[in-house]
Amino acid sequence: MIDIREQLKPADLLPSIERFWEISAMKLRSIEENYDPSKGSPVYTVQGVYNSRGWTEWTQGFQFGSAILQFDATGNKEFLESGRRNTFTIMTPHLTHTGVHDHGFNNVSTYGNLYRLMHEGKMEENEWEDRFYEVALKCSGATQAHRWTSLRDGGYIYSFNGPHSLFADTIRSLRILAIAHRLGHVLMEEGDKKVSLLERLIQHARITAKYNVYYGEARDAYDVRGRVAHETIFNLNNGTYRCPNSQQGFSPFTTWTRGLAWVMCGYAEELEFLDTLKDEELDPFGGTKEVEGFMLRAAQATCNFYIENTPMDGIPYWDTGAPLLHKLGDYLNQPADPFNDYEPVDSSAATIAAQGLLRLGHYLTQKGQNGDRYWQAGLTVLNSLLDSPYLSTNPNHQGLILHSIYHRPRGWDYIPPRSKIPCGESSMWGDYHAREVALYVQRIARQEPYLTFFGGSPREI
Repeated sequence: MIDIREQLKPADLLPSIERFWEISAMKLRSIEENYDPSKGSPVYTVQGVYNSRGWTEWTQGFQFGSAILQFDATGNKEFLESGRRNTFTIMTPHLTHTGVHDHGFNNVSTYGNLYRLMHEGKMEENEWEDRFYEVALKCSGATQAHRWTSLRDGGYIYSFNGPHSLFADTIRSLRILAIAHRLGHVLMEEGDKKVSLLERLIQHARITAKYNVYYGEARDAYDVRGRVAHETIFNLNNGTYRCPNSQQGFSPFTTWTRGLAWVMCGYAEELEFLDTLKDEELDPFGGTKEVEGFMLRAAQATCNFYIENTPMDGIPYWDTGAPLLHKLGDYLNQPADPFNDYEPVDSSAATIAAQGLLRLGHYLTQKGQNGDRYWQAGLTVLNSLLDSPYLSTNPNHQGLILHSIYHRPRGWDYIPPRSKIPCGESSMWGDYHAREVALYVQRIARQEPYLTFFGGSPREI
């Protein structure tokens, strides 16, 4: 269980965050100068060098979005120009990619961040460039929403595995639908039917909360409150639920911690988004109380599960049911050990989960409820990530956050000599989300405008 540091404050982390951005700049320059984009998107490091892994092109937005976040945090225009140039010249195919559920990853990280920065006044105002970002985000949101499976009780954006497959990951990708809706866009289908992007967002979020998240209600023999199934399988002949599944976790009945983190962060962010809508916008979908209620229930259940099933320092092992965890002894009551002989940790799950904990804590506090446990847990996780053995200070290593895991079941992660498990490597999503949460806490510590994916604070809209 996480040993939550109750007295830790955002300002306490500022020296470490400033050091973090110095190291981050070095890593970004190395990738920009040495990575060959003809190989596809950089995904993870092997012996400290970023490599591609053909599966789906879901990480390219994190590469260029990282440069944009670096500019946001430091004001160094070198990184703004790099991120903007690469977004213009390379990211366009991602806007209309019909084969993935990752639009919120690729396109909010690039076009979305640039649009936000222009509206925050951090970039020179340019009407046509602003319109370009707006059209890009609208196209991406509609394309994502079109990847749809209808059920008796709603529907969902299906994964790249096919129409039968609902991934937990996609809850965080919903933010592209939120932005496109906010910009006044709809999806046009056969017969000029106008489909509400907000409706699809809410339906997907409701189905994920119902089937991918557990609440300790004896749904099956492994129903523990807050546990997450990576994938849910449906029978498309009649639209009924069939079973849980897992692609990247150990089993359908254990919790892959990065899938858990996507759910934590995704619901917390969408709660902030919903807080900007008028009640009448949500009335057709069950009303504000019902929609916020199921999202808050999922967010709290998963965040509590993370706190209770993660080692003391806030860095989780790759799956809470990984088969050799028992060989580590009382592993939840000590810091995670990325160099053990049995099961790898996944620092990338921690970078995502930290933001989910912080945003949920902030949301509850703004609602007059006690969010301190989540807020302080988020700061505790980030504090661990900003130091050894997770922050990569080696100038010859292109990764920023060490000990990330991509796909343990397929054996894709590099195992160093004399080690029995993968360790010492980084991932593009882990590095991006470390930058995102560091920027979030930096803004809080410096009393700058609150950071949201849709631009502007819920308190200001």
